[in-house]
Amino acid sequence: MPFANGELPRSVGLTSVEITGGLWHERQTVNRVTTIPAIYRQLEATGRIDAWRMDPDRERPQKRSVVTMFFDSDTAKWLEAVGYSLAMHPDPELEALADRVIDMIAEAQLPDGYLNTYFPILEPENRWKNLRDWHEMYNAGHLIEGAVAYAEATGKHKILDVLRRYADHIESLFGPREGQRRGYPGHPELELALVKLYHATGEVKYLDLAKYFIDERGRQPHYFDLEASERGEDPADFWFKNYRYCQAHLPLREQTEATGHAVRACYLYAGVADITRETNDAELLDLSRRLWDDLTTHQMYITGGLGPAHSNEGFTFAYDLPNETAYAETCAGIALAFWAHRMFHIDPDGRYIDVMERALYNNVLSGVSHSGDHFFYANPLASYPYVNPYEHLSGVATDEHYQRKPWYACPCCPPNVARLVASIGAYMISTAPGCVYVHLYNDSTAEVDLNGRTIRLIQKTRYPWDGTVTMTVQMDGADRFDLALRIPGWCAQYSLAVNDGEAPATVERGYVHIDREWRDGDRVTLTLQMPVERIVSHPMIRQNAGQIALQRGPIVYCLEQVDNGPRLANVMLAPDAALVTEFDESLLGGAVIVRGVAHRIEPQAWPADLYRPRQAANLVSTPFELRAVPYFLWANRAPGEMRVWLRELSQP
Repeated sequence: MPFANGELPRSVGLTSVEITGGLWHERQTVNRVTTIPAIYRQLEATGRIDAWRMDPDRERPQKRSVVTMFFDSDTAKWLEAVGYSLAMHPDPELEALADRVIDMIAEAQLPDGYLNTYFPILEPENRWKNLRDWHEMYNAGHLIEGAVAYAEATGKHKILDVLRRYADHIESLFGPREGQRRGYPGHPELELALVKLYHATGEVKYLDLAKYFIDERGRQPHYFDLEASERGEDPADFWFKNYRYCQAHLPLREQTEATGHAVRACYLYAGVADITRETNDAELLDLSRRLWDDLTTHQMYITGGLGPAHSNEGFTFAYDLPNETAYAETCAGIALAFWAHRMFHIDPDGRYIDVMERALYNNVLSGVSHSGDHFFYANPLASYPYVNPYEHLSGVATDEHYQRKPWYACPCCPPNVARLVASIGAYMISTAPGCVYVHLYNDSTAEVDLNGRTIRLIQKTRYPWDGTVTMTVQMDGADRFDLALRIPGWCAQYSLAVNDGEAPATVERGYVHIDREWRDGDRVTLTLQMPVERIVSHPMIRQNAGQIALQRGPIVYCLEQVDNGPRLANVMLAPDAALVTEFDESLLGGAVIVRGVAHRIEPQAWPADLYRPRQAANLVSTPFELRAVPYFLWANRAPGEMRVWLRELSQP
């Protein structure tokens, strides 16, 4: 739909939407009461808080640790989560705790503005010597995001002033001006943070620096080669051997596919989208669409997870999506949600929000336990006892079963999921001149400014367990505007009514637009049909050949051993098997489950032989009641096998 003056939609912001009930209210409550405090305890226990004391006698590790180099980012993401939580739920004790941490951060800043807990104490001679690997800019980006969130929530600008000084320091060193270094982040993140800082301060130089980082990336002579040579190293000794790992193998505008480390990629692409919006750069818009299409049509799991390989925490090649060894890092799903939300705001189309929703309800929520104090780093789509390819991330011996952990040696995911859950209201609604877009459905009250007046939209729904959404408009007087409700890509049929009558509407780019004169008390009822769908994957995804996955609404389902017994690989579902749903109040606070008759096809007995002729195997088909649960709830009860993709029934 065309916009007045060509304006693109804008998110209404976090404090404009109050989550009042439903799944996201429950998740936010757990996040506030349990997750944020649990993360702080781990920050203290692992030395991340004490690191800000800048003790000159701090022991230097015998072996350089990149994880230690990005300690600062973990505190920063916690602070960002605190800011979002305080914005909606004031908590004097939590605010006082955050203020004490902020005081320590401020004391740690050097006179020139540099701010880092590792290099001034442990390697002062190596500041800014390795942008490719050492995460100084990555830390800076997360600190900036935390500072902006906290300042906006509390009105206190101490931490924002500290991070402005640090950003000024970085801006003085890097850029295209004479005497500056032509470097850019090895781990992208600072780009999108600088755009946030620009909006918070109005200082255009921060936007210019973000744009410079994007334009300079991958250009020749290659900065990462130059800095390696300056360190006395051979650039060819880079452990990954090429810069596809960090999306710097070509200038960005020449790139055609999502590549490398999945979190780095999506943070970078989110930054590109931000710059596209701010500069109206048509070439960057084309790049964003090109990368989006490649990622979502070739390299994304049904859960919204990204990255099949643990060797690079990222992408391999098109249609390579193994299940049991899927990496699908929680941070990557979060970064995808960030990028998807930004893509809508440069190219208003529901297809981006469809992917955001897929990632949120499946990959992201899987990353935190129902109790809120255990986490997944990787999110496989199948799990078998004694198979844990991610032991190196946990720092402890392999568990008998793949389970969430209270912390990781590399703990980037726990505070990342905390900040996203705390800020989910900011992803629900956007406005354009004369138009309100509703992206996500959940019990909520939103206040938006439109046409010079305040409009309240009150949602009542049991989504994602039920597809009926009732939305009440509250306003003084009457006004004409366009209410655009997303029709998710998974929904084949829906109905729409205004005040119980038919509503003239048009459908465009994934939204049904109701353009009318609205009055106080008008009520919209949107009903999205939610049958259980058997999903098949692209025939090039070899790992899923002959298999189906169950999805209802935005929720992907899985089988767990606790409900279905062992040997889930032998479970088959007939194409015509009836599938029914029910709301199970006893399942972790309540969730819709899927039931139906499936078959376990196995031999009656098996001798010691590893292989036998089929005719001698004596296979039998044993029916049983299948019980599928939402994927994001797996591994919260008894440990055991798990499987998303199921074989379709064939005769034994």
